[in-house]
Amino acid sequence: MSDVLTRLARVLEARKSADPERSYVASLHARGLNKILEKLGEECTETLLAAKDAEHSGDNRELIGETADLWFHSLVMLSRLGLGPEDILTELARRFDLSGLEEKASRRK
Repeated sequence: MSDVLTRLARVLEARKSADPERSYVASLHARGLNKILEKLGEECTETLLAAKDAEHSGDNRELIGETADLWFHSLVMLSRLGLGPEDILTELARRFDLSGLEEKASRRK
């Protein structure tokens, strides 16, 4: 499954330097981190609303689409900052065998 994230990260890296008139990703990078974060915030809100709708309707299609958009824009943000999905997957793997409460407490130090 992480192969999809790895492949997408490669595409996002390649598109950073593409023509902003022809690439959505390049256009985000050309407009800077604040624009990327603005778009990420929009996608987060849309995902939250879709989750609430899905709970009431039982239809998860919109939630899946919005979550894909959220993940995509999160990867754009990470790429902008020189990070990739492997950094996040490594952190998630590190958290295995920790309770959520233990992990949260470890961040306060």
